[in-house]
Amino acid sequence: MNHFFTFLLVFVLISCGSNETSSEESDEFPVNSKYATGKAVYDKSCVVCHMKDGKGLDDTFPPLAASDYLLESPKRALKQVIYGSSEKMTVNGVDFNGIMPAQDVTEQEAIEVVNYILNAWGNDGGEVSQPDLDDVKKNQ
Repeated sequence: MNHFFTFLLVFVLISCGSNETSSEESDEFPVNSKYATGKAVYDKSCVVCHMKDGKGLDDTFPPLAASDYLLESPKRALKQVIYGSSEKMTVNGVDFNGIMPAQDVTEQEAIEVVNYILNAWGNDGGEVSQPDLDDVKKNQ
């Protein structure tokens, strides 16, 4: 019986956690930042595969944080969000052969989420805009 109460106490303490967040758990940008909408889209549509820290999952989902592939072509990232991708990609020297489905987002949400990704986790990838999206659609 004593073990049960010890287990219960440990479970409750772990479940409650603390009010403090580690730097890994804290949000990248404040709620009122210009990337807040993109972060919300990321949290809804992208975080499951690419993780909260943008590092992806080894050999399964490519990283977005410090990704040479992403930063090489922001328009390609926009295209992949809208149309999906099944092409082999090499990210930071590692090959990925998975399929990224098209995301269920509006065109504006696609722009917002790509801009968030281009500027989160230390990325300095600039921004995409409506003319970039128009160019992607024209060349599809």
